[in-house]
Order: sequence, then structure tokens, then C-alpha cells
Amino acid sequence: MTRTPALLLIAGLLVIGARPAQAQFDNVGSFEFPTSATGEAQYHFLRGAALLHSFGWIQAREELHAAQEIDPDFAMAYWAESLSYNHPLFSQMDPTEPRRALERLAPTPVERLAKAPTTREQGFLSAVEILWGEGDQVTRRVGYMDAMSRLYEQYPNDSEVAAFYALSVLSASVATGDLTQRMNVQAGTIALKLFGQNRDHPGAAHYTIHAFDSPVLAPLSLEAAYAFAEIAPAVAHARHMPTHIFIQHGMWDRVSRNNESAYTAARELWQPGDPMGDAVHPLDWGQYGDLQLGDYAKARLWIERLESMALEGRFLEGGPQGAPGQARASTTIPLLKARYVVETEEWDVQPITEASTMHELLATGISAARTRDQATVAQAEAALKAMAERGPNGNRSANIMAKQVGALLHAGMGHGSVATGLMDEAEAIVEAGADPRGAASPVKPVHELYGEILLDLERPADAIEKFETSLQRMPNRPRSLLGLARAYAETDNRKMAVEAYEKLIEVWAGREAFEEFKEARRYVDGC
Repeated sequence: MTRTPALLLIAGLLVIGARPAQAQFDNVGSFEFPTSATGEAQYHFLRGAALLHSFGWIQAREELHAAQEIDPDFAMAYWAESLSYNHPLFSQMDPTEPRRALERLAPTPVERLAKAPTTREQGFLSAVEILWGEGDQVTRRVGYMDAMSRLYEQYPNDSEVAAFYALSVLSASVATGDLTQRMNVQAGTIALKLFGQNRDHPGAAHYTIHAFDSPVLAPLSLEAAYAFAEIAPAVAHARHMPTHIFIQHGMWDRVSRNNESAYTAARELWQPGDPMGDAVHPLDWGQYGDLQLGDYAKARLWIERLESMALEGRFLEGGPQGAPGQARASTTIPLLKARYVVETEEWDVQPITEASTMHELLATGISAARTRDQATVAQAEAALKAMAERGPNGNRSANIMAKQVGALLHAGMGHGSVATGLMDEAEAIVEAGADPRGAASPVKPVHELYGEILLDLERPADAIEKFETSLQRMPNRPRSLLGLARAYAETDNRKMAVEAYEKLIEVWAGREAFEEFKEARRYVDGC
């Protein structure tokens, strides 16, 4: 084979042996990724690499298998396939399937390396040999990053070396639990530079978003977020991913719209036997966006869609049917139902059983506290405490929720100092962890609940601090805006109260029937 440069352009060609919705894959982005292959093998490789950049795993493998069929010794096609079986950020990087893919090229690392004709391709292949080699996943991910760093030093102007190096840094950051943001900024700097050079590069936009997915850094990736969904509309994840940044800006209409689009793409591409994760994830985030908008009917529709997927193995809108009970769909139902209760404040005290999830326990605990059912609040706290102690290292999330429900229990008993002490503990745990990203977790944010408790304790000045912190961490949350407005009103700071109420009116535009909207309108009109 002779080494030839190639440019992946938006093409109208369809893939041989395509799925019914294969025509959607016309739009995957554009970038240069020269390899030793030529012709159709290189074409399929490029499309596979583009889909890989957008985390379209199944679709990427289809393209890469097509490349391998045309050219069985095309080392880079096997290299790319090995990266398509694990989420590089949120998985344990199981090497089983990647190793099998590499072994189809040749049985040993030495023999595989011999099939990579150039030093650059050998560098890519050597790096994944470390990633899918021996050792625990942290060691392998850090070793892979180090190998990609060396390749980047050798080829500093190679866009694909840069893109995959940036992703390797993000992967190592998650694996090592880096909370300093240093590694994310390092990866984001590389990805953002690449995005500036080619605004149609799917990896550049995608990895910029992941790198700067935090309240402080999110403004750096807003342009990449706007671009990514347009770069690769063929991939459900690409339509969803911009909402990581839209959430950080409190842009709820875009959170809803993009996740609706992502769900539609995932539904149209799904076939029985496929996992439903690409559809479940936008259901989760889309519901959160609609709840912030006050669109409670749409929020219930997301739950109905999820129940259809989990219980019937099919989409609510119709189409093929698979086996019911897919784990991710089934386990997400309690989360969406609990979130609905907390965000709408349609209080629902559920029976507490061994099967109750921590999200259900939190929603029931808050519901019971708001309906003055102290016995059930105490039950929910006890169940969450027991859950928090399970496992060798305990359950951090359950521990936070136990303190939230415990605080409500003691506030209801008139033990104000105990309640605020528990909330101080919950706050400390949350602030010691990673910055918030995505839908609120817990479903009732700690600072928001703390502010509400302080208002109930007639401490509005202290409540202001908690609500402002909540809004710094999660901008434009309507419940935090409402609490902030009430706290300012109680301190007779009419200017700031009006400002918060006006923001609430903007977020809940069209929700004139909400009592809280009426409250905001009365206050603003009265000033």
C-alpha cells in the first residue's frame, strides 16, 4: 500500500450493507486523516473515524469492518475498532473486545506492529497496545495518555494525533480523579486550538465540550457546543452532547430541543438487539430541561417513553420491538419519576421498601416533610443511612441524601441548629467533589434545599448566600431563582428581588397559571 492523504468530506455515498436509516450518515464532519490505505478502504475508515469522534460506536464499527473486509491488513482499521467498545470517559475500559479486534489483525503485538507501514501508524497502534494490555484500567489509561503524548511531540501539527491525544488526557483525568481541572484544561486547550483550525472537525468540537464541562469553564466551549450538533447530525450523541454546555448556561430550551433531536436520531437508528443507551441518555437530560421550563406535560411524556422502552422493549412512537428489561432504561425510571416529584412539587409519599432507590427515598422524604408526615421522613432517612453504609467505601450520593432528609426531619421537629448542621455536612461533601455537570444530582440540589430550610427558619439573609451559590453552580434553575427572590423580598431588598423574579418570569415564560409565576408577576408589578 502507498501512503496517501485523504480528506473526509460530507458525501452522499451510501454504505454497502447499510441499515434502513443509513442515509443519515451523510453528515459526520470533515477532517484530514492520511493513512497507508487508499480507495474504498480509506473511505470507510474515514467515516468510521468520524463516527468514532462522535461516539457513534455501533455505526463506526460497521464502517471499520467494511474497511477491513476490503483490506484485511489495514492496521489502522483495527486500531480504530479497538477504540469503539468502551466509553473512554465513563467506563472501566474492558479490554476483552478491543483485544479480539486487534487479534484479528495479527495474534501478537509484534506481528501487528509489522503491519503498520509508517512510524506514525506504528505510534497509534503501540499506544492502544498499552491501553488494551495488562494492568488495571487506571494504569492502562495513564500509560495510553503518555504514549499519545510522545506521539503528539513527534507530530505536533497532525490534527488526528492531537485529537486522540486530547481525548486520552480527558480519559486519564477521569481515571485518576483529577479535581484540579488541570488535565481538562490541558486537553481543552489542544481541542480548542484544533476547533479554531477546523470548525467542522467532530472530535475538536466534541472534546472541547467534554474538557470545559463545568460551571467556570463552560463559556470557553459555547461555540463548540453550537457547532457540534450541526457537524455530525447523523449521530445521536452529537445532537445530545452540546446540552452539557447548554445546561451549564441554563439554556433550557436548547437542552430540551437538542435532547428531543438526539432521542429521535437514536430511535430511528435502533434495531432489536442494540443497547438503548443512546436513547435513554437524552430522555434523562431532556426531561430535566423541560422541568426547568415548567413544561410538566412534556416531562411526563419522557417518562412514558422510558417506560415503553424498559417494559415493552420498544419505542412509544412505534417501530421494531426488542426484549424488555434493558438495564439502563429500567434503572432510569425511578430517577425520572423522583425528579418529576421534586421539580414540580407535586408531593408524592411512596411506600418505603427494600427495593426503593435512593432517588425515590429522597423524593419521598421531601414529600413527607412538605406534607408534615414526620414518621415517613424518619423512615426515608433511616433507609438512606443504611444505603450510605453499604460497600467497602460507602455510597457518597446516598450519604448526601440522608443528610438532606435528616435536615428536613429535624427542621420539622424544631431542631434548627441540627438541621443546618446536617446541611453543612452535605454541603461540604458536595463542594469537595467535582463541579456539577448535567442534570441536578441529587435531584434536589443541596444548596437550593439549604436555602429553603433557612427561609423556613426565618433566616433570609443566610438563605440568599445558599441560593446564589446554587445559581452559580447551576444557572437559571427556577426553584433557586424563586428562593432567591423570596429571600431578597424578606430582607426588603426590592431591587434584587425584582431582578430574581424577572429572571424566573423569563425562564417560565408562558406558565402564567403557576402560582409561583403569579407571585413573581405581582411582586414585579407592585414595584
